[in-house]
Amino acid sequence: MSRRGRVGRVGILGWLWRLCILLVAWLLGVTAWIVWIGERDQAAQADAIIVLGAAAYDAKPSPVFEERIRHGLDLYQKGYAPLLIFTGGYGGSGARFSESQVARRYALKQGVPDEVILIETASRTTRQNLIEARRLMQQRKLHRVIIVSDPLHMARALRLCKELGIDALASSTPSTRFRSFHTSWRFLAQEIYFFHRDLFPS
Repeated sequence: MSRRGRVGRVGILGWLWRLCILLVAWLLGVTAWIVWIGERDQAAQADAIIVLGAAAYDAKPSPVFEERIRHGLDLYQKGYAPLLIFTGGYGGSGARFSESQVARRYALKQGVPDEVILIETASRTTRQNLIEARRLMQQRKLHRVIIVSDPLHMARALRLCKELGIDALASSTPSTRFRSFHTSWRFLAQEIYFFHRDLFPS
C-alpha cells in the first residue's frame, strides 16, 4: 500500500472515530435531558390535573398506572387543581373498562367526588391522550394543567403538549414501577427512540 493510501485510510478511520464520539456524546446528552426533565416537579396552581393513561387489567390498574393515579390524587388533595382528567381508551377488543374508567373507579373509591372527574375513552397513545384531554379542556375553558406521568416519560409528554398548544406543568410520579435495571433501561431506550422519531414527524 502506498504512503498516500495509508494516510487516506487513517484519515477516514479518524473521521469515523470522531463521528462515533459525537454520536455517543449526543445520546448521553439526550439521556441526561430526559432524566433531568423527569426529576423536576413544577406542580403549581392549575385548572386541572391530567393523568396519562397506562395499562389496566380489567378493572384494576397496572402498577405503573396506579402510581400515576395515586400521584394525581395526591396533587388534587393538596389543592393544586379542582379537576382531574383521566385519559386512556380500551387496551384490547375484549376489555370491559377503558384505562380512564379504571382510574375513575379508583378515584371514587378514594372518596373523590364524581363531579370533579373528567374522562375520555378514545385514546391509545400518549399523543391521543393529550389530544383528547385538550378537547375536554376546550369544552370546560381550562387553560393551565399539570401533567402526571412517569419520570422517564415526562420529557416526551411535555414536548407533545408544546406541539399541541397545551399550557402544561410537569409533576412526575415520585416513584416508578420500572424498578429493575432491565425494565428501566428498556423504557429509557424507548423514550430516546421517540425523541429522535419526533424530530422528523411524518
